[in-house]
Amino acid sequence: MSGLPRRSMLAGASLAIASPAVVRAQAARRWRMATAWPANLPGPGVSAARLADRIARLTDGRLRVDVFPAGSLVPPFEVLDAVGAGTAEMGHAASVFWSGKLPAAPFFLAVPFGLVPQEHNGWIEVGGGQALWDDYYADLGVKPYLAGNTGMSMGGWFRRPLQGPDDLQGLRFRMPGLGGIVYQGFGIVQVSLPPGETLAALQSGAIDAAEFAGPASDLPLGFHKVAKYYYGPGFHEPNGTGEALVNRRAMDALPADLRAAVEHACATENALALVEAEQRNTHALARLQDDFGVTILPFPESIVTPARSAARDLLATFAAADGPEGRIARSYAETLERGRAWASQSVGAFLTMRDEA
Repeated sequence: MSGLPRRSMLAGASLAIASPAVVRAQAARRWRMATAWPANLPGPGVSAARLADRIARLTDGRLRVDVFPAGSLVPPFEVLDAVGAGTAEMGHAASVFWSGKLPAAPFFLAVPFGLVPQEHNGWIEVGGGQALWDDYYADLGVKPYLAGNTGMSMGGWFRRPLQGPDDLQGLRFRMPGLGGIVYQGFGIVQVSLPPGETLAALQSGAIDAAEFAGPASDLPLGFHKVAKYYYGPGFHEPNGTGEALVNRRAMDALPADLRAAVEHACATENALALVEAEQRNTHALARLQDDFGVTILPFPESIVTPARSAARDLLATFAAADGPEGRIARSYAETLERGRAWASQSVGAFLTMRDEA
């Protein structure tokens, strides 16, 4: 047995016990997350906050992420560039916001009349979509992840009911991405606005109609205060992926266990947010009708039929292109076509069977 005095032995033991905490404190890292959402907006804003909290808990505080809501660090449409430049190590947004820089980026959110959430997640996770997504953002120094989902969108908020295509002519419509391109065939004026700025534009008359997501996210944004006709389903956006963006240099600088924690946190949030959206959309839709007098309507077939045709033409145009846009579109289209038979035979047929009188 050592001849060290008892006091020295206890001091050594205390140091050994304390040393893991010391190591953790020394190794602690702090990241910034710029988001495109108002703080704690139900749906994507909550996903961003929850993602940051989960990363801190999974890493026992060794990696903490400070969340900056839309506009507090960078404007919403500059989140991708901010993450690539290292202004923020992380971002949380939607790929549709980058269509001016990356024309096929909206494919990683939604394509009109395209994949629904479960199908979309399958394309990304096991159908080759993640590799295409990674390659598409690589030159910007950004790694994207699925990290939230608001589910299927509604089709939009209108001041007057829609009788047919003529009612869309000249309408200033907050409708970004590929959905906006499809609607341009009806003569709309396509407007892209961050979610947090859309209500003010509706109130001022700068826009005539707007869409964002499902009822749970639309309700707190207050669109029902101005427009009382709520159309659905949102054929322009059948999926609602929220993407986490991570600066590649910052990610590569993490030890392997922290990298794994970030990836696990994103995957967990993606799964949780979708099932949460299904529950909350149900309650929010009822509130909009019962408490606020909103009228829920289906789109007239005279709008749906030409929109579906235009969406197919748009997908074919992308798929015929060279370069990454063509590769992304062809992979998406192949997934969509392969899944049609099973979706019709399974979920589609079941819902019809379940809800028939």
